[in-house]
Amino acid sequence: MTAALRVVVADDQALVRAGFRMILTADGIDVVAEATNGAEAVDAVRRHRPDVVLMDIRMPEMDGLAATRQILSGAGEAPRVIMLTTFDLDHYVYAALTAGASGFLLKDVTPEHLVSAVRLVRDGDAMLAPAITRRLVERFAHRDADVPLIHRDLTVLTPRELEVLGLLAQGLSNAELAGRLHLSEATVKTHVARILAKLGLRDRVQAVVIAYRTGLVNP
Repeated sequence: MTAALRVVVADDQALVRAGFRMILTADGIDVVAEATNGAEAVDAVRRHRPDVVLMDIRMPEMDGLAATRQILSGAGEAPRVIMLTTFDLDHYVYAALTAGASGFLLKDVTPEHLVSAVRLVRDGDAMLAPAITRRLVERFAHRDADVPLIHRDLTVLTPRELEVLGLLAQGLSNAELAGRLHLSEATVKTHVARILAKLGLRDRVQAVVIAYRTGLVNP
């Protein structure tokens, strides 16, 4: 029997936490802890070792971005983090994804989308909708010249893997990648997994960030 998916919900609004708990538990997902600020979220992750954290960006004492950085920089296997916000703002998207988040949700997300997102990132994928990819592209297109690049040696990738990474950075799904490259989805998944392993990346979100930061893909 598959172990229950374990989630920590971090939000300073009790109503949001209660709503998310109700939605997730109704679908068989185990909410192991709640947190009202970033510091509590960090502690909850340390104590409960969840698979996924739903992390509000704006919280007192320590915000969600700082908490995410701390959680993902810790020793051991880190959980996936999905950032939550009321506002669909570009700088939040950029900050959340570069902090290491595997997804980005608005708080008015539908129950079905919430459950799907949690399961998706737990399984090692990432929520990177084309709209968010476009915002990343726009952000990188206007980055300051003095912002240091993230250094990754892309020479470890094969020509096919470089091609896959470039298309991945455009926000293509596995199905779209398969169609574009005339490959099976299983083969595409293998290519993506090898790219992540070779570059030491956690998921597709980090792969997109690396593709732009290294200049492999130019807006």
